[in-house]
Amino acid sequence: MYQTIIFSTADSIATIKLNRPEKLNAFGGPMREEILDALEKIARDDDIRAVIVTGEGRAFSAGGDIQHLKQLRDNKDESGFRNILSYGQKITGAMRSLGKPVIAAVNGPCAGAGLSFALGCDIRIASDKATFGPSFALIGLHPDWGGSWFLPKLVGTAKACELVFTGTMISAQEAEKIGLVNAVVPHHELLHAVDSQAEKMAKNPPGVLRLAKESIYGSLNSDLEAAFARETEAQLKCFYSEDFLEGVTAFLEKRQPRFKGH
Repeated sequence: MYQTIIFSTADSIATIKLNRPEKLNAFGGPMREEILDALEKIARDDDIRAVIVTGEGRAFSAGGDIQHLKQLRDNKDESGFRNILSYGQKITGAMRSLGKPVIAAVNGPCAGAGLSFALGCDIRIASDKATFGPSFALIGLHPDWGGSWFLPKLVGTAKACELVFTGTMISAQEAEKIGLVNAVVPHHELLHAVDSQAEKMAKNPPGVLRLAKESIYGSLNSDLEAAFARETEAQLKCFYSEDFLEGVTAFLEKRQPRFKGH
């Protein structure tokens, strides 16, 4: 169905794999539109409880397709440039508003808009072969897809400035040290590690994960009192859910809960 991504589901987990390996999965052709379409499908499917994004071949994503960007600049095609910026914003916005966990399995180089794409995910797990960098300045561009908003919230203002101003690529180990990624695993274990995380999350009540995601990101722009109010409202929604009843019943009966999303 798609030309530039591979979209698949297994049990309750959806995977979006960027599929332009000959271009290091640079965002070209219909890739942006196809990612957004897949995310919209995921949002509508209540059977999907977690999402994995990764890249085909040796890269996660090298960012924008430089040849296409050059053509846009040569033609002074501002409308076309605005269009690709808009789709990038819609993608990371959709991942953040999606009421399901999104995990990036970073299998290789992750640069420019590719890094912003990964930053828009909730969790990042990296191969020990992965590298990271907001390389926009190296081609005379500013970060996009929300990268200038996501990055300092993860690594701090000073480190974000250093990375953006230099365009330097850093190792997976350095990315873990500064809080850019959650974990680094051996390359051959990456997909197993990410699948394991996704499976754990998918077993938990989807309503709780949706509300928790809203609260965590809502806290970035609110004070403690607002967080208290948000938590109380969320807890009351959970209180009347069948999953809460199942959870406490299973605990008392010393068995594994069977959450159904109700």
